[in-house]
Amino acid sequence: MATGSLAASSLAASSLATGSVVTGSLLLALPVVALAGLLSFLSPCVLPLAPAYLAYVTGLSSQEVSHPHRGRMTLGATLFVLGFASVFVLIGAAVGGAATFLLQYQRPITRVLGVLVILLGISFTGLLPSWQREARIRWRPPTGLAGAPLLGVTFGLGWTPCIGPTLAAVQALTFTESGAGRGALLTGVYALGLGVPFVVLALAFKRFSGALDLVRRHRRAVSIAGGGVLVVIGVLLVSGVWAKITPVMQGWAANFQTVL
Repeated sequence: MATGSLAASSLAASSLATGSVVTGSLLLALPVVALAGLLSFLSPCVLPLAPAYLAYVTGLSSQEVSHPHRGRMTLGATLFVLGFASVFVLIGAAVGGAATFLLQYQRPITRVLGVLVILLGISFTGLLPSWQREARIRWRPPTGLAGAPLLGVTFGLGWTPCIGPTLAAVQALTFTESGAGRGALLTGVYALGLGVPFVVLALAFKRFSGALDLVRRHRRAVSIAGGGVLVVIGVLLVSGVWAKITPVMQGWAANFQTVL
């Protein structure tokens, strides 16, 4: 009898956890925000400066970064990523929490956010130069591992034109999820999409240096593709198609069964 009760309790807890995590369009939003994070890393504002960031957070010179310092570079990159990830997660939780209180106005606000995402997507391609003014914090923490998380926080707060559009799209999707936990999850996944390439680059800098040069040479194509993705997200939000996808995703989540 106790075993049956325990099994029932476990099943109920599992159902509750599944409902709280995958209800709605969250299943669709997670890969979208991960892609947005990757686009942010590949953007002209971030990718060309990636080696400089690694040099800064490790306290190594640009010449030393090119030589094997894998452990120090990986630690510095990880601390840097944790710094800006904490900023994004807090912002996401705040936006998701605010959406809960504004639930009755969610549809019109979502459409306004969709229009904003479309405009930011166009600016990402470089077609709206006046929207590409930087708003970054000029203060810099000390170089080295001790300053790495502080530089990450500064990086997260000082939104450049390349990070701003993708992060705004993520926050628009966060608003549609209505919940601090979901908002934190979405922005956390975005931070992973942006941050994991930094760590991978630190692990194998020399191996990926050629790939960096390739992306730099095609940065215009990357910007156009990234802006196109943001415009599509904005159109889905404005048209209400994103909300219509929700029941489909709910059905998939309800029919999902784990192997064990």
